[in-house]
Amino acid sequence: MDSTRSLQGKIAIVTGASRSIGAAIARRLAADGATVAITYHASPARAEEVVAAIEAAGGKAIAVQADAGDPEAVRRAVNGVAERFGRIDILVNNAGISVLGAPTEIAFADFERILAVNVTGVFVATQEALRHMGAGGRIIHIGSSMVQYAAFPTASAYTLTKGAVSGFTRGLVRDLGPKGITVNTVHPGPTDSDMNPADGAVADFVRPGIAVGRYGEGRDIAAAVAFLASEEASFVSGAELLVDGGFTA
Repeated sequence: MDSTRSLQGKIAIVTGASRSIGAAIARRLAADGATVAITYHASPARAEEVVAAIEAAGGKAIAVQADAGDPEAVRRAVNGVAERFGRIDILVNNAGISVLGAPTEIAFADFERILAVNVTGVFVATQEALRHMGAGGRIIHIGSSMVQYAAFPTASAYTLTKGAVSGFTRGLVRDLGPKGITVNTVHPGPTDSDMNPADGAVADFVRPGIAVGRYGEGRDIAAAVAFLASEEASFVSGAELLVDGGFTA
């Protein structure tokens, strides 16, 4: 991997990073020099593949099992990483799920699950990471361009949770700025992933609206995260960075 090693010596956690966007973020942060801990829920083989790829490229990584919707599991994972490496410098709250359906048809249990993963999991991971994070720390949330432009129906529950993440970011900025910790949100637009494959039905619908003419890739989101994690972004806090190929322009 080509790398400036701008994150040399940093300790990073990327939640939900056994696949798709999360895996791309983990690989990029490791390429830039960070030691990366990735969490996963039910894909140990895929998580180990990510770790193996990072190590094969000369980086350092570990995989930690933790259901992002289980607060105790998240606490154990974050605190375990801190105990192993002594601190946490970068937290990327990437883990997320989607529940689609008309608001009258979404099962309440499904709604509770998406809240648990996309909102409660983000809060708990942040709360625990902050116990081990000092000045220069970086918190980066992965949101969604849907909070700016709801491109299709059936995504109201998902959009609700990502809107909550945006609000959480803005509140944290005031809490953590005096401590030298920045907080930002990256909003991916249509991006090839397990949740939203480039050859899926949603892709066919939204692709014509992407100004640059292509679906996003994990590396596009990872590049934005790497910038926000770097020293170059030390004066960037409270930003909501749309990485969407002009989809919401």
